[in-house]
Amino acid sequence: MQLDITGHHVEITDALREYVVSKMKKVERHFDLVTDVHCILTVEKLRHKAEATVSVNGVKVYADATEEDMYAAVDRLTDILDRRVRKHKEKLVDHRARDSNKRNYG
Repeated sequence: MQLDITGHHVEITDALREYVVSKMKKVERHFDLVTDVHCILTVEKLRHKAEATVSVNGVKVYADATEEDMYAAVDRLTDILDRRVRKHKEKLVDHRARDSNKRNYG
């Protein structure tokens, strides 16, 4: 997984970078085909916004979160991304394939 972190009106410190990396590993743990993550952290007055675009098997999954604290925004962002990536993974799995071997004795 290649992770790109960009900051708008905020300096990306080593601690913040390590926090984002550790949280994004949670998303990668659920789906192995995560290839690229582009995360943008923005500060506008008292709003801290975290947004990310994740490339999953050729599909782009986008999420954003706004909080009063940057770490809380990153937490919420990873929760949203985790849900969306798991939902995408479920769409790829054909649940009817395992039922095709059963016989219908109707």
